[in-house]
Amino acid sequence: MRIDILTLFPEMFSPLKTSIIGRAVESNKLEINVVDIREYTLDKHKKCDDTPFGGGAGMVMMVQPIASAIEAVDPNHEALRVYMSPKGKTFSQKVVLEYAKLDRLLLLCGHYEGVDQRVIDLFIDQELSIGDFVLTGGEIPAMAVVDAVARYIDGVINGESLKQESFASGMLEYPHYTRPQEFMGLKVPEVLRSGNHKKIDEWRAERAREITEKNRPDLINKE
Repeated sequence: MRIDILTLFPEMFSPLKTSIIGRAVESNKLEINVVDIREYTLDKHKKCDDTPFGGGAGMVMMVQPIASAIEAVDPNHEALRVYMSPKGKTFSQKVVLEYAKLDRLLLLCGHYEGVDQRVIDLFIDQELSIGDFVLTGGEIPAMAVVDAVARYIDGVINGESLKQESFASGMLEYPHYTRPQEFMGLKVPEVLRSGNHKKIDEWRAERAREITEKNRPDLINKE
């Protein structure tokens, strides 16, 4: 899978070179192409934003640099083009699985007050939000999307781990424990040390439901 990320601040994406995502890139399971929008502006000072028509606070990213960058990176519109925006549909596990099936994904990171609407009208397939809040730009949301989607690319993470995690079964995940067996007076539940896998599975299912009812009752109500 190839993911193109268009941004004014490519240096923000250095974390994607580390840990599981970094290893996926090194082993050619995933290709991440971070594109500096400033390299495509026609302005000699590398200017990519301007004041909004009609007045108002802040600056708006200009259409020309973004359009040129998208056309250079994806000239035949082979990628699903997604603009990270608080006005978009909410990111979810369902969207993660949809994106993971793609061969190419293009993520546009807005900044300041956002992008010229003509960018969205002419070049964008979807707008996507990671929640009901506003950040200074789309870079952190884009990283969240890349991380979530990359986990479902073959060979990036053990398939069994994906089956047992939060949202995979419609509920949140059960608690995990490791050594030592006791810490500051708290002990690992005895059932997890029993070796009885049937009882362990039952315990995990019960704890998962309890956690979901407490923290995300809306997920239970969907059943």
